[in-house]
Amino acid sequence: MNSANNTNPQIVLGAMAFGTQVDAATSFAILDAFVEGGGEWLDTANCYSFWADPSGVGGASERVIGDWLRARPGARESVRIATKVRQNPLVPHAWPESAEGLSAHAVHAGMAESLERLGTDHVDLLWAHAEDRTVPLEETVGAFGELVAKGTALRVGAANHTAWRVERGRSLARQQGVEPWTAVQLRHSLVQPRPSTPLAESAHRMLTPEDLDLARSEGLDVWAYSSLLWGAYTRPDKQFPDTYDHPGTTRMLAVLDEVAAEVSATKNQVVLAWLHRQGIAPIVGVSRVAHAEEALAARDVRLTEEHLARFEDAR
Repeated sequence: MNSANNTNPQIVLGAMAFGTQVDAATSFAILDAFVEGGGEWLDTANCYSFWADPSGVGGASERVIGDWLRARPGARESVRIATKVRQNPLVPHAWPESAEGLSAHAVHAGMAESLERLGTDHVDLLWAHAEDRTVPLEETVGAFGELVAKGTALRVGAANHTAWRVERGRSLARQQGVEPWTAVQLRHSLVQPRPSTPLAESAHRMLTPEDLDLARSEGLDVWAYSSLLWGAYTRPDKQFPDTYDHPGTTRMLAVLDEVAAEVSATKNQVVLAWLHRQGIAPIVGVSRVAHAEEALAARDVRLTEEHLARFEDAR
């Protein structure tokens, strides 16, 4: 899993809030600091953030990144951009009923509109943001493969897909002779919700052992979103969701406190370092420059096998 290996762990900058909850000037400062600190991957989506935008549709995050690229000549060569298609509302304020979906037309149209907003001729990774079972999987993976053949997407991946759908899609792509999905993106962090408990965020899908098994067997990259659980590890005003209220969380947080003190790192940095040790690239959404700098510093945190065993025992 070359974008998230232990020798060169990646911190992915989550740009979901850019242009809505985070203004353009602050977004520019965060992007500048991220690149100056050696960060490389930016993760956005064509639907970000329709729920926070008065327009009722997405595109704000991609536009901010595009404006930043235009204001920073040469910056495109310093970053790799990942975006997603599937969830952007076609009718303002009408989601999920008007979500674009993953038909061939939607994939091609969504990609063209993303490239225009980003002001670039390609993205480095295009994600299918979620499953669309109203469309034959053959059609979706064929469209993604066509974008790779055209050079507008260098790689393609599947976010919030079950492991069997990812592997089925990869098989169908091979049958069609097109580029298959080579990355998966799911929600994951050090603490876990109670098993089989529905998430409040219905569009989210948790990383499972089956997903990791598939990724490790097939050499797929794994990215994790909500890696810091919206600040709940460190901010008293940000509580863990109710689904995380169980004895395992209490034990895990106690070990986290101990390990953070032992390695002289923040709790957030230890969580990110733990993800790296699983071969996972964490996506970190930030609203301040200091947050980006803290996340990048997690690359220098070294967790021992003994630390990992203590975390595992806490489960």
